[in-house]
Amino acid sequence: MTKDAPAEKTRRSLGDRLAALKSAPPVLGLMLGLFSLIAALALAWVNEATRAPIAARTAEDLVASLEQVIPPALHENDPTADARVIEDAAEGPVRVYVATQGAAVSGLAFELVGYGYGGAIHVLMGMAPDGSILGVRVLSHTETPGLGDKIEAAKGDWIDGFAGRSLGDPAPEGWKVKRDGGIFDQFSGATITPRAVVATIYRGLEFFARNRAALTAPIPAKS
Repeated sequence: MTKDAPAEKTRRSLGDRLAALKSAPPVLGLMLGLFSLIAALALAWVNEATRAPIAARTAEDLVASLEQVIPPALHENDPTADARVIEDAAEGPVRVYVATQGAAVSGLAFELVGYGYGGAIHVLMGMAPDGSILGVRVLSHTETPGLGDKIEAAKGDWIDGFAGRSLGDPAPEGWKVKRDGGIFDQFSGATITPRAVVATIYRGLEFFARNRAALTAPIPAKS
């Protein structure tokens, strides 16, 4: 045995003890906890850093969507600043964006959710005070590309066919796709999607009719 053997033996013994320590359950638990803490702190930092830009982009998208269902020429105010929440027996709380000319309500918009083939379809409706539709846009959906996505204004003019319609135009039995006996076109290979949108828009007209007085009440003067 050389004179370096005891030192080598000591180093090996120390290495074995360190390896055993690293694999001990308490140490493994501590390492896992530390890793989880670092990951949580990183996620919290990213969430905080992106909160303001996401909020700003969401607000911009909302304004752009509202301009498509309430023509800017119809109002002098910012509808997002003059919003009200209507508690409805059927739909629950609905946030309504109100457009005004002077003190009078000149239009309003609200979002309802229907369910198509792929899931939720978020529909934004613009309404005139007389109960007629100013415009409709689909804000988001998960319908099949090339089939159900024809509900988007960017993919076709189908959604524009609701402008000017009202609860009595057509009569209630007409508020269906043609396959179900109504007046609205369905898409080849995708009937469920337009059926859901038509039904959602009809719900919106019923919502307006139930709450017309509250929806068209003048906006209180700002102090």
